[in-house]
Amino acid sequence: MKEILVETSARHVHVTEEQFKVLFGADAKLEVRAMLSQPGQFVSTSRVDIVGPKRTINNVSILGPFRKAGQVEISATDARTIGAPAIIRESGDLAGSAPIKIVGPCGEVDLAEGLIVSKRHIHMTTKDAEEFGVSNGQIVKVELATEGRSLIFGDVVIRVRDDFALAMHIDTDESNAAGCVGTVYGKLIK
Repeated sequence: MKEILVETSARHVHVTEEQFKVLFGADAKLEVRAMLSQPGQFVSTSRVDIVGPKRTINNVSILGPFRKAGQVEISATDARTIGAPAIIRESGDLAGSAPIKIVGPCGEVDLAEGLIVSKRHIHMTTKDAEEFGVSNGQIVKVELATEGRSLIFGDVVIRVRDDFALAMHIDTDESNAAGCVGTVYGKLIK
């Protein structure tokens, strides 16, 4: 069975077009700085600050394209740093998540909910899911055989959509725990 590329997803922000205009001004454009591995997804040139109850994290990347709802994804360590609850959720599952303030050069947006620690997950196409014998929403484990910090991640959710590229996403805390350096692959365990 083929292995799965494991990528570290650093803290980032997703915004709607309307929220972006509040943060950066009516004439601002969301510009591509670098494309990401998921088709059509990119790191923009725009940066914001995220303000929690205790502290602020400055210079956080906005990812594009625009989303239907604002969302801030951070690590559990980041959540503790800013004084917010570390609520683990799949991307887009924002009901009941923590509030957060996003500050840009022209304005700020207060999200009543939208701050999450992203649940570790694997992006797959339908064909990939068939090859691995898994289905959308299934929970699996993934083994990483890294130098000196090998481990098995449990509670990994399978996300199947035909516009995805095969890759597992973990946050910076998880990446550091596994000693991920350079290109890392994992082995799916059902």
